[in-house]
Amino acid sequence: MATKRHKPEENVTKLRQVEVLVGQGMSRVDAIRKVRITEQTYYRWRKQYGGMGTDRLRELKRLQKENERLRKPVSDLTLDKLILAEAPKENF
Repeated sequence: MATKRHKPEENVTKLRQVEVLVGQGMSRVDAIRKVRITEQTYYRWRKQYGGMGTDRLRELKRLQKENERLRKPVSDLTLDKLILAEAPKENF
């Protein structure tokens, strides 16, 4: 059985739904079940996205992409430097 992967925006929305239901007097466990996620998933998402709005989530994703884009040239240059350092130094 294939599991559904939720998008980060959906995760934040479901976390907010749980908090609204708890604020209305529903128990946390029942609220988690009502939004159709497991308790383990809820607590993992809360640890990862806790207190984060959708705007901050978009900014986080943008920064992660930029970080990945910038890491690639740095790693290539580092690799080139290591290769040149290991090359035997010959006297001509």
